[in-house]
Amino acid sequence: MDRTTLITTIIQKRQPLAQRIELVEGNLKTLSTSLHQVEEYRNHLLKQVDEPNVIGRLEEINFSNIQLTIASELEALTKLKNRFSRDTLNIGVVGRARQGKSRLLQSLTGLSAAEIPDGDRQHCTGVRSTIHHNPKVDTYGEVWFHTERSFLDDVIAPYYEKLRLGIKPITLEEFANKPLPQLPQDIPGYATPGAMYEHLKRYHTHLDQYRHLLRETSPRIIQKDDIREYVSQDTPDGQRILFNYLAVKEVKITCKFPNVDIGKIALVDMPGLGDTGLGDEERLIQALGKDIDFVLFVRMPKSAGDYWADVDVKLYDTARSALVDLPVNLWSFVVLNRTNAESNNGDNFKNCQDLLNTVEEKHINVEKCLIANCANNTETTQTLDTVLDYLTNNLTLLDKQYTSTCQKRLLEIHQAANAELNKAKSVFNQNLEDDSQEIEELFSDLFGDSDNGWWKDVALGLQTLRTELWYLRQTPNEELYHGVLNAIKNCEQNRGILSSEKALEEINNRIMIISAFRAYPDYQDELRVFISQRFLSLDENLKRTVELVKNQVVNVLKQKGHLDIISNAEGSEFFSKISQLIPDRFTKLKAGFRIIGDFQLSYRGLILPRIRQHLDGLTNISAMTGQSGGISEQQDKTLTVSKDTTAEDIFTALEIDYDKAINTIKPAIEELLCEPNEAAHAMVEEFIDNIIRQKDIQKEWKNFLRGVRGQIWSEIFGKKERDREMRKKWVELVNQVNQLESFNLAQ
Repeated sequence: MDRTTLITTIIQKRQPLAQRIELVEGNLKTLSTSLHQVEEYRNHLLKQVDEPNVIGRLEEINFSNIQLTIASELEALTKLKNRFSRDTLNIGVVGRARQGKSRLLQSLTGLSAAEIPDGDRQHCTGVRSTIHHNPKVDTYGEVWFHTERSFLDDVIAPYYEKLRLGIKPITLEEFANKPLPQLPQDIPGYATPGAMYEHLKRYHTHLDQYRHLLRETSPRIIQKDDIREYVSQDTPDGQRILFNYLAVKEVKITCKFPNVDIGKIALVDMPGLGDTGLGDEERLIQALGKDIDFVLFVRMPKSAGDYWADVDVKLYDTARSALVDLPVNLWSFVVLNRTNAESNNGDNFKNCQDLLNTVEEKHINVEKCLIANCANNTETTQTLDTVLDYLTNNLTLLDKQYTSTCQKRLLEIHQAANAELNKAKSVFNQNLEDDSQEIEELFSDLFGDSDNGWWKDVALGLQTLRTELWYLRQTPNEELYHGVLNAIKNCEQNRGILSSEKALEEINNRIMIISAFRAYPDYQDELRVFISQRFLSLDENLKRTVELVKNQVVNVLKQKGHLDIISNAEGSEFFSKISQLIPDRFTKLKAGFRIIGDFQLSYRGLILPRIRQHLDGLTNISAMTGQSGGISEQQDKTLTVSKDTTAEDIFTALEIDYDKAINTIKPAIEELLCEPNEAAHAMVEEFIDNIIRQKDIQKEWKNFLRGVRGQIWSEIFGKKERDREMRKKWVELVNQVNQLESFNLAQ
């Protein structure tokens, strides 16, 4: 199998593991959420329970350390998932400035100083670049810019914090328009803080030259010739006049590498460390842990003499801390950059040998330490071949080692969580089933049957009320009686047109306008409507009658059944509220409350038909039917209208018609005065039949009351119910955690 195929196979093998990690990651987050719920409820219980033993056991439970471990492990899993999700093998090139990193990358990628800046003066590279091999495209770049927010938070704010410059700028305008605060005199150190401050000044002084890029959409596609403008700090001739890099997060370059037999790899060019830009070290650690499969440390010994300095050891330690789960010595080489006598550095071969021989003394442990001329294509190609051979032979084992380390910690988290959950299970000693049986027996005694208890009290109370209403059912209803008297009185005191002082004048005017033939029936119509409206108020009397009786039922249910605890409403509203509280499965009980709650007596249904019978004297049939021959024979006519009929004639006839109607309506309504009491008795009888006398209704009542017993008998069940519900919820929460998926990373 050729190397390209081997690398592709390695990448493909990683994909299922990345999916498995994502599943475990989700399970770990679910565990964290569940433990948080248990912890929150534990804190709630500590305020509610009063048993010292229970309080003591609750206080022994502690998930805080586990939560911290989970948070840390989620970060580790994210790194692991990113590593296995990539479609390339990423090789990071790391080193201090002016060590030959850029020359090595140029040799490996075929790019020039125009795309990968190099130089013998100051730092050239300003941002991280990832260089991808793709033999099918011409070289191009993609640029990701900071937003204004990320620029202020990730780039500028660290300077203000590190150098103690006071309040950080909130907006870009604030940073641009305000002068930089002075560097504190008492800040520790001298040269380093001063250099950092000068670095910040560079951002501030040249903001106008790059701030427009902070509003650009990322990524921006750029041509090969424009790449240096976004990654470099200076021009090819060393002039430090480029500032776009200050707004750039990252650049991706795609090109065709000279060595085509390399498979799907990418080279990551880190900015040279040793500058005083804040965040460089943190970004290196983040990149190595998240984006790099292998590291090349590049070091160019001085020809005049050199040694492994503290900065070299620090750089190695920085890289080592990026991925604790996989020792850096297993995924890194050191490349000692050999220079010739013709170079500016001179011939440093002996010094390369010296550093090669002493690398282990400084505990810079890597898989290999190589000497190669980073400017020589042949030697760098050989170096890359060595790296790729190592990766193809060892990367699967390295991935397995990395995974197994994470797996071990996941197992420890699972074990620690189970240990705490076992404590949680034993918080309450009393068995829920035993406690439930005790409560149920007590409830059954209280509910009772036809001889004692709640059921007897309610049934007897309702039966007593039914008997009272039975005796009243054929007696006149006082509410309706007074309503009728008031309506008749209103009709007598206010007689419409007949009470008007200008009645004759108004009638005469109407005769003049529309004739007596029309005036008389029109006034009859007006008086008929007038009388009918006087009796509309009886609708309220009927409603009050029904509500008064409903309230008598409510009083029984509240006083004998203690249902006032679950609803303090009155009348129809009470029955509606109770009906809503009754679960749908208790169909008979629910229907009984709905029936009485919806029961109505209305004026239009009970009384209006009787009244209309006695308003016929104010109805002109010929006017209704359009007949011209006068009034129907079946109807006695008070006045036969002719062309000689006067206003006085019509007024007198209307008085007769009006009085006749009132005098016949009153006795007709009096015949109905007993009907509201009959209806009320029937309503209550129907209610009692539905909620007391039906088959199995006692069982529905009992099941319904079981759900609200803690409210109705709060002095007996209140605390017991609350304690039981707290224990039940606690057990449910703990068992829910125990039922979580495992955290196995193995496929």
